[in-house]
Amino acid sequence: MLPADLVSKASIDVHTHIYLPTYVEMLRKRDSVPRVVDRNGQSRLLILPGKDEEDSPDAGRPFGREYFDIGGKIRFMDNHGIAVSVLSLANPWVDFLPPAEAVALSRVFNDDMEAVCAASGGRLRGFGVLPLKAPAAAAEELARISTLRHLRGVIIGTSGAGNGLHDPALDPVWAEAARGGHMVFVHPHYGLGNAAYEGTGHALFLALGFPFETSAAIARLILAGVLDRHSKLKLLVAHAGGTLPYLAGRLDSCVGTERQVDFTLKAAPSEYLKRMYFDSIGYHTPALLALIALVGHERIMFGTDHPFFPPRDATLDLATCLWPSPQENYAAIEGLPAEQQQAILNANARRIMVL
Repeated sequence: MLPADLVSKASIDVHTHIYLPTYVEMLRKRDSVPRVVDRNGQSRLLILPGKDEEDSPDAGRPFGREYFDIGGKIRFMDNHGIAVSVLSLANPWVDFLPPAEAVALSRVFNDDMEAVCAASGGRLRGFGVLPLKAPAAAAEELARISTLRHLRGVIIGTSGAGNGLHDPALDPVWAEAARGGHMVFVHPHYGLGNAAYEGTGHALFLALGFPFETSAAIARLILAGVLDRHSKLKLLVAHAGGTLPYLAGRLDSCVGTERQVDFTLKAAPSEYLKRMYFDSIGYHTPALLALIALVGHERIMFGTDHPFFPPRDATLDLATCLWPSPQENYAAIEGLPAEQQQAILNANARRIMVL
């Protein structure tokens, strides 16, 4: 464990994932994606759309202990100067399950996440999951999560109940989130524009498809008036807001001059973005500068996206080596003024996430 004086100075990671043991057990029992399979003596995780070539030994990605081992997560934190991590179950959460099963398992996974965090000696907090295909039950579970003292909100996918975050069916969830002040962490899974990435493995799917998906989902949510109906809603947007910091001015202009649809918004779309929170996972300083110019550095918190994006060298010991994602995102933050660095690395999360 990090010494107390270092904990007070070290970073806080608000975007870091874990597959809980009960979740892994469920994935191993499945015979369709998402699932975990064993091939050629190696476990592989099949979760991404279009990457489910069932007969290929190279389908999916290697599924090592870094995906589910809490001790490994703590070692990763120590190796990268992270005092506290706010864990979230990784995609695709419970979105693929029938509603009744999703309702039951959400409760199991949320209780498991609370237990893991409670046993961590102060190193871990968590986000819960919701059965969004059953919005009324999801709102009830969100209210229950507020009684679990180590959870700090929930993580949801951009598909919502299946029709996007702008779907009116989600209003009970938004109403409860706004009422209780729950943080809602919005994260992609399906990608957008996927037909354009053929032959690039996961590279363009993740580099472009994921942030495009998030950008479109958040823009649709704004245009649907969700934040006018639920003005106290707290959203944490993954991957430094996708493309929205760069395109916010264009979004304002195009919406403001649209003649076929009257969106009846109370403000320009960019004004709603300024009420949201963001992780810092932009991988270079220019991305963070664009985000800071839009929302201010006070609404941005450090993230690593661990255990995804491991080192390419398969001979490295993942428990002891340095990983590219945290190193690249630390380097991006180092290009900022010292006051902004400290806020993004630590102070903002302590204030926003009540740590």
